[in-house]
Amino acid sequence: MTTLPLMPKATAVWLIEKTALTFQQVAEFCGMHPLEVQAIADGEVAQGIVGYDPVANHQVTQAEIDRCEKDTNARLKILAANNPVKRRAKGARYTPVAKRNDRPDGIAFLLRNYPQLQDPQVAKLLGTTKDTIAKVRDKQHWNSPNIKPRDPVTLGLCSQMDLNTAVTASNDRLAREGREAPAPIQIGDED
Repeated sequence: MTTLPLMPKATAVWLIEKTALTFQQVAEFCGMHPLEVQAIADGEVAQGIVGYDPVANHQVTQAEIDRCEKDTNARLKILAANNPVKRRAKGARYTPVAKRNDRPDGIAFLLRNYPQLQDPQVAKLLGTTKDTIAKVRDKQHWNSPNIKPRDPVTLGLCSQMDLNTAVTASNDRLAREGREAPAPIQIGDED
């Protein structure tokens, strides 16, 4: 498996506009077909896409581009240091408008199934506020009658890995404090 640059089409646009590389060289570097690169150059594809500078973004060096411009058989090599894409691991995540109404369902699920999670952890996982969590917990949320606990991973509000990490951190915190993780509330136990 070859590593591709971030935003391959935007990178191709930049390479076509700013370099003398062949369509074949740009296509191989960006993981595209040469005809698609030619269509970008002709203005038939990727209209309105702003070029993404791979040199400024440390994906390739200017020396590497110069080397490949001189030899049409040479192939651009992506910088090894940027091959692994750094995953955003911390902080609140943007939730699309279409999924925002699912957030209270995800909050209810976490409060019911993972009572050891603290409010800041739930807020960070689902990109919500402590106030919203408190309202869902106290059944004071404006949409309380319609809230049904649903798995936030299934809803696409957080990843399973992030949820597992938060639960493990909570369990470790409770173990350090000498307490046991509370058992999840059973379906019939709700008031």
